Amino acid sequence: MKDLCVGGLTPFSTSDWPGHLAAVVFVQGCPWRCTYCHNEDLQQRSAAKLDGGTLLAWLKRRRGLLDGVVFSGGEPLIDRSLASALEQVRNLGFATGLHTAGIYPAKLKQILPLLDWVGLDLKASLDAQGSYSRVTGAKGAHRPVLQCLDLIVEAHHRTGLSYECRTTYHPEWIDEPQLLRTGTQLAARGVKHWVLQEARATQHWQPAQHLTSSFDRLSWLLDLLKVHVPSLVLRPAAVA
Repeated sequence: MKDLCVGGLTPFSTSDWPGHLAAVVFVQGCPWRCTYCHNEDLQQRSAAKLDGGTLLAWLKRRRGLLDGVVFSGGEPLIDRSLASALEQVRNLGFATGLHTAGIYPAKLKQILPLLDWVGLDLKASLDAQGSYSRVTGAKGAHRPVLQCLDLIVEAHHRTGLSYECRTTYHPEWIDEPQLLRTGTQLAARGVKHWVLQEARATQHWQPAQHLTSSFDRLSWLLDLLKVHVPSLVLRPAAVA
């Protein structure tokens, strides 16, 4: 793990991998510039802020106290040392999790055998009519995400890989028709569990006062979405 560009560490978390007590290792660097990013300090591919060797030694002392380790970011798949870090963590007896925006399908395919769980962030509907490019600042951003989603679902059926699809909701970037379209797209690919989490204000993004992300106004739509994705979880802004 000494070559992994680590940008931060959360020693204990119960929310980053639902149902597991995990440490979260944040990897430095991400090619996207999402409107509502909460980890902007991790966007630039700068020097590591934590020594990987020291982190590995710390994890050795946490055996029996943690269920697993989640690699987050930034975008952890950007780091060529991620596979090696996953192998080292598994050799210590920890389960392994990954947070990804689905930017690098080829890299994801390589490391899927080293993962027990994946949290895939879906920014908008998975088509050219959605707001993926506007949210991420990257043209055609939905295309690699589709590939990553298919890889994850296939691995789930083949190996039992656990995963969670989640979308941060705010009407500034994903309106009601697009939200419904996203649900039907997920259902068509066999996804049965989807988390909608309310957007939180950040240092650089404040929601327009006349728009609200409250799920109360979406009750009619949520009933429709549950027809497509039966396990629909609403996650309030406090833990988004």
